Amino acid sequence: MEFVTLNNGVIMPKLGFGVYQTASAETEKAVSEALETGYRLIDTAASYRNEEGVGDAVRQSGIRREELFITTKLWVQDHGYDATLKAFDVSMKKLGLDYLDLYLIHKPYGDYYGAWRAMERLYQEGRIRAIGVTSFWNERLADLANMNTITPAVNQIETNVWDQKWAEEGLMKELGIQQEAWAPFAEGNNDVFHTQLLRDIADKHGKTVGQVMLRWLLQRDIVVIPKTVHKARMQENIDVFDFTLDEEDMKAIRMLDTGKSTIYDEMDPHIAMAIGKMTIHE
Repeated sequence: MEFVTLNNGVIMPKLGFGVYQTASAETEKAVSEALETGYRLIDTAASYRNEEGVGDAVRQSGIRREELFITTKLWVQDHGYDATLKAFDVSMKKLGLDYLDLYLIHKPYGDYYGAWRAMERLYQEGRIRAIGVTSFWNERLADLANMNTITPAVNQIETNVWDQKWAEEGLMKELGIQQEAWAPFAEGNNDVFHTQLLRDIADKHGKTVGQVMLRWLLQRDIVVIPKTVHKARMQENIDVFDFTLDEEDMKAIRMLDTGKSTIYDEMDPHIAMAIGKMTIHE
């Protein structure tokens, strides 16, 4: 395993296991198998509705808590100072944890400033080891970092071969914020696993296309959290530390960049309004 050091000194695994869209009933088994495979970073969210399964798997694993790095996220519905404090307690009860390694604002809508100040308090109280954000584009990330006491430790944004986020990477490095990739496989869009360039590079290294995509992100010092419910794929995804893409490979993959998402456009005002109105509880 490789690691990154966050801007507050916390050590974070560079490759983790995501549970987005994993059914609640499947989550405990999937996370248990991921932990058995060697993953130590587990990424969930309140809006995924599977925090209980993550917590159950962690408790039953027998792995020392300090060896694990657990992330969850605050949903838009619970933005605001008081609401965030309450939502955090709900998530911690579901996870069954005494502290959290990383807490993220899930989307940059609503009163996320009030949410951030509540998260600063939780961090200062020692209940969270690091705080950050998800899907914050450059202008909002810069503003949040500039106008608050604590700079986000992490920004988790869509990053993959179709939407490579070079400008975002540049700003995060300038601000000392760790980039983390959601949708590292672009959710399979544009038939990514059968892209000839990626297949050629995979064949060259005796690896799979998925492993090449993960290795490409890791070599950019981006944390990755691939998701699967199949143990064989879990093993494949973590087996990416025994080869290196050369400069030619890295440059060739960069040519695949379309500069836009194949999933949804977060700059679309109608998408922003739809996300902002989405509720996960009464």
